[in-house]
Amino acid sequence: MDDPASHPDGDEVAPGVTLRQLSHFVTAVEDGTISGAAERTHFSPSAVSASITGLERTLQAQLCIRRRAQGIALTPTGRAVYERARQLLSDAAELRFAVKGDGENLTGPLSVGCFETLAPALLPRLLEEYRHRHPNVDVDFVVGSQDDLRNELRVGRIDAAIMYDIGTPMEGLDHFELYRARGYALFGSRNPLTERDVVSLEELVELPLVLYDQPPSVRYATEVFEARGLTPAVLHHTHAFELTRCIVARSETAYAILVQRPTNKLTYEGLPLIEKEIVPAPPEVSVVFAWPGDTRPSPRAEALAAIVRSQYPRDGD
Repeated sequence: MDDPASHPDGDEVAPGVTLRQLSHFVTAVEDGTISGAAERTHFSPSAVSASITGLERTLQAQLCIRRRAQGIALTPTGRAVYERARQLLSDAAELRFAVKGDGENLTGPLSVGCFETLAPALLPRLLEEYRHRHPNVDVDFVVGSQDDLRNELRVGRIDAAIMYDIGTPMEGLDHFELYRARGYALFGSRNPLTERDVVSLEELVELPLVLYDQPPSVRYATEVFEARGLTPAVLHHTHAFELTRCIVARSETAYAILVQRPTNKLTYEGLPLIEKEIVPAPPEVSVVFAWPGDTRPSPRAEALAAIVRSQYPRDGD
């Protein structure tokens, strides 16, 4: 472990304020605890605590409330300092990456998130093109739930994410739309409703539903029925997209309400799946590219956004 007293204040960004203090403060806020920040920064807990105390003393303001075994909580002043500190640390990192590059070739890290059902269809092509255009960027990705991606964006652990704009507002995030999609009913080949051109919610509600229980998909599926005053009969709650498809494919009666439409209409077992449109039509949902609205995107994130726009052009773009 390191100790701040053993280092000169050559990294000052303002009189008495150092990058190390800001880094310790930001990391503690994002982790929620001093001990967690110490582990992430490879300093001792006492050193991290001393950094934050020194920052508060220099700024003459209480930034956080530290409670033993309960982590830290930001004061209103601390929230404002946290937002500015994140941007200062990001700018300092960009200076180092700018020196390593030649002014044209991008360097440095990029972390992109993607909602789990969208990832197999969207991420491979995007990553391939990005690495072709910017081979010196260290690209990483995170696949997760909608809530996880929002949290990762807000604390700055990922630069951008591809996700649905369903339900909860995109508070604190900037975004643009890639495309729109609409929910449909999925059946196994032996289900009698596959003979219909379209299916109604009143017909579906009589059958067992395999509910893909991941937000925002679960909210979308249940709200489709609630809008008609109906309550579906849930047979299974699943947390895996492909498992949902596999269970439906083996059943003569079960169905699912999904939004993502894989090109492959077979399950892992090779069983066929049939998609049918629903009447009345469920609402459309947007697939969006999102990034934190309170910080400037890095040049690497801006380059990613440019590629996404080129792959999914909108009318008028």
